[in-house]
Amino acid sequence: MLRLVIPKGSLEAQTLRLFEDADLRVRRGSDRDYHGTIEDERIERVSLLRPQEIPTYVQDGLFDLGITGQDWIAETGADVEVLTALAYAKSGTGHGTRIVLAVPNDHPATTAREMTPGSRISTEFLNLTRRYFSDLGIDVKVVWSYGATEAKVPEIVDAIVDVTETGGTLRAHGMKIIETLMTSEPVLIANRDAAADPDKRRAMQDVVTLLLGALRAEGRVLIKLNVSEERMAAVLEAVPSMKSPTVSRLQEGGFAIETVADKRQVNTLIPLLKALGATDILELPISKIVP
Repeated sequence: MLRLVIPKGSLEAQTLRLFEDADLRVRRGSDRDYHGTIEDERIERVSLLRPQEIPTYVQDGLFDLGITGQDWIAETGADVEVLTALAYAKSGTGHGTRIVLAVPNDHPATTAREMTPGSRISTEFLNLTRRYFSDLGIDVKVVWSYGATEAKVPEIVDAIVDVTETGGTLRAHGMKIIETLMTSEPVLIANRDAAADPDKRRAMQDVVTLLLGALRAEGRVLIKLNVSEERMAAVLEAVPSMKSPTVSRLQEGGFAIETVADKRQVNTLIPLLKALGATDILELPISKIVP
């Protein structure tokens, strides 16, 4: 039913892992294949393409559904419907990216407004950069970069506009960030005509539910334990929860408690619960959380 396109390149591994966690595993003949399948009647076919191309392909109806970055939607100006943000990036879940203006460390500018008219700026984001400096009223020369953008300063260009998560690569090349043009994260986008079709819309919403459920479960575990009535108040005060823990009375006396905890807390949480009187403590993985 749905023709899906997902990003190849830096986001590829994380995207494929997310789809597997969402029980929408992408099957390919090899890691080099640009096409694959998902054993789900809602997904007709899957392609892997560069995220720069995906907004336009989805806009033009070549695909019904796709994942790309907010930065590439802004760059291409594609008319697509954003179904949901997906908080993950190439280094893992929860990391967004920034489109930044960077200059050599000894450059006098400290903000974009201080860039000298006529400055040469190298970037993949030609349209985004031109619009940004046009809004500032500064006439700069924006030139296309085919990669290794940071290697072009200061001999070839005065500054670059590039994507970064931490800024570490730029700092390692002797550059400083003086402006953030926009922040970006992956988004699930839809062709507007496809999204207007009731059957395809339902299938799209199912995909959204599965992907967000997998993302919400990232780094979380289910904690189950038993506790006596005398110790329950102290244990309840210590247990974390998304809303409130589930408490059930046990037939043999006492209570069973279930709660969702951050995996990073478990190494201190379980000994604390044990010290407070909890027994039969279980830690279980969670594949999805759907509110």
